[in-house]
Amino acid sequence: MNHNHVEKFCALDAAGEQILKQAMTEFGLSARAHDKICKVARTIADLADADTIACEHLAEAIGYRKLDRRI
Repeated sequence: MNHNHVEKFCALDAAGEQILKQAMTEFGLSARAHDKICKVARTIADLADADTIACEHLAEAIGYRKLDRRI
């Protein structure tokens, strides 16, 4: 999935964008990490049978990303 697909299939609402922007600033994440978090959040939302990515899906994906890195 390239960046254009991420924008299309992993769209976030304003609250989700704010959470992700804050996490990227706080943890020094890259644009590549942004896309990876969005993909994981989409997967979590799919497993929850949700049509859209909710803030809790995004927060869980960010938590997994934090586990992947030494911060």
